[in-house]
Amino acid sequence: MESSGVRRWAAAWAVAAMVLAVAAEPQVPCLFIFGDSLVDNGNNNNIQSLAKANYLPYGIDFPNGPTGRFSNGKTTVDVVAELLGFDDYIPPYAAARGQQILRGVNYASAAAGIRSETGRQLGGRIDFTGQVNNYRNTVQQVVNILGDQASAANYLSKCIYSVGLGSNDYLNNYFMPLYYSTSQRYSPQQYADVLIQQYTQQLTNLYNYGARKFVLIGIGQIGCSPNALAQNSADGSTCVKRINDANQIFNTKLRGLVDTLNRNTPAAKFIYIDAYGIFQDLIQSPSSFGFRVTNRGCCGVGRNNGQITCLPGQTPCSNRNEYVFWDAFHPTEAANTIVGRRSYSAQKASDAYPFDIRRLAQL
Repeated sequence: MESSGVRRWAAAWAVAAMVLAVAAEPQVPCLFIFGDSLVDNGNNNNIQSLAKANYLPYGIDFPNGPTGRFSNGKTTVDVVAELLGFDDYIPPYAAARGQQILRGVNYASAAAGIRSETGRQLGGRIDFTGQVNNYRNTVQQVVNILGDQASAANYLSKCIYSVGLGSNDYLNNYFMPLYYSTSQRYSPQQYADVLIQQYTQQLTNLYNYGARKFVLIGIGQIGCSPNALAQNSADGSTCVKRINDANQIFNTKLRGLVDTLNRNTPAAKFIYIDAYGIFQDLIQSPSSFGFRVTNRGCCGVGRNNGQITCLPGQTPCSNRNEYVFWDAFHPTEAANTIVGRRSYSAQKASDAYPFDIRRLAQL
């Protein structure tokens, strides 16, 4: 009698363990990330570049300390990875090895743009084309691990591909006329068209190498960053309209591209995340989200702490959760958390189009 009871208990425990194991599996097998310093988690650490964040106070609130993330803590894709059920952060391409790549890879590089010349004044960086080439190397590794191309294609078709580039094409290109001629050669409309054309080519390359579930992230309000305010805002708090207007032209075209690609790309799904609109909420109604300071970095140099990024060893503000911006350009973990959560599960109809990441994961 006693032994049958033990057996029943053991069987029940085994079922519970299986349920827990299943529940612990992420909603998609892997997450691949393409982007710039907003999501770079260490790819620039060992290249010749001024765009690095592998020193304190960066990472001051991150469990592993400084990693190369341009924040005090988590980035938006860290938050999205958690919400998708991953039990660890997606590794940078520079460090991803072996079976680890089956959970996804982060290819993002600080100062990178859609255009190859973008960010060159900061030194080395891996532009969107370079990131896609690195992904092709990863695909070959996945084929080797899984045994054949058909297995790899089936596996990769279930993964999510997060793409967020374009910020530097404005910040470290179009609106830097001393270094770049693009603003003399193109109107904001023309420039957005050129960017979208190049962007589309790289998305097509990703599709040809197995990507099927795409998250395209719009540009945030660059004209409201401490850097833009320090350089171009008379009162240090009014956002710079000409920059934001140009960003919105790009965003409108990117959202339109989602419709085009969903119509014309077999078996693929594309969604657009309105980072601009989510940021607008944070800046226009900061107290609703627990923020108090929207126009200056928690650390940095000069007016609005907006001249450059945080200096090595600099002491940042202590009330970091009350700041939207961590440095001259990048959000705090608190702001990244809100953007990441609303990207994963839209709180407003405009947050994600035509639906959010949570729904994309289910398809």
